[in-house]
Amino acid sequence: MDTPFVSIKDIEKKWFIVDAENKVLGRLATGIAKILIGKHKPEYVHYMDIGDFVVVVNADKVKLTGKKWSDKIYYRHSSYPGGLRQRTALEVHKKHPERLILEAVKGMLPNNKMRAPRLKKLKVYSGVEHPHSAQKPEKLEI
Repeated sequence: MDTPFVSIKDIEKKWFIVDAENKVLGRLATGIAKILIGKHKPEYVHYMDIGDFVVVVNADKVKLTGKKWSDKIYYRHSSYPGGLRQRTALEVHKKHPERLILEAVKGMLPNNKMRAPRLKKLKVYSGVEHPHSAQKPEKLEI
């Protein structure tokens, strides 16, 4: 028996909502990446974007283990000489708490042409409020 081919128009995309309160960042990011890639679906193939949408709330209440708040460093470079900028996880969390989850999930996704479309399906909010209630997201426990 051959494996049936699934067309992209036949795939139904769902919306999930994840509460990040008191969740460890790395474990949360791996679960979200799995949903965005679509590995939880039986019709998963690596060359199509069949993943679902994920809305993360309470991003400001995510946890890091050990001394990562002070030891984990996020780097940016402006492409000019001496343009390296570095911030600790605590500094990033104070200014943009959503960015911790975005960067963690981005690091879990494969670095290919599918990364950008998959990241567009991730919506992260620091509070409980989100504008995606019309999509009727299902609660997902990670």
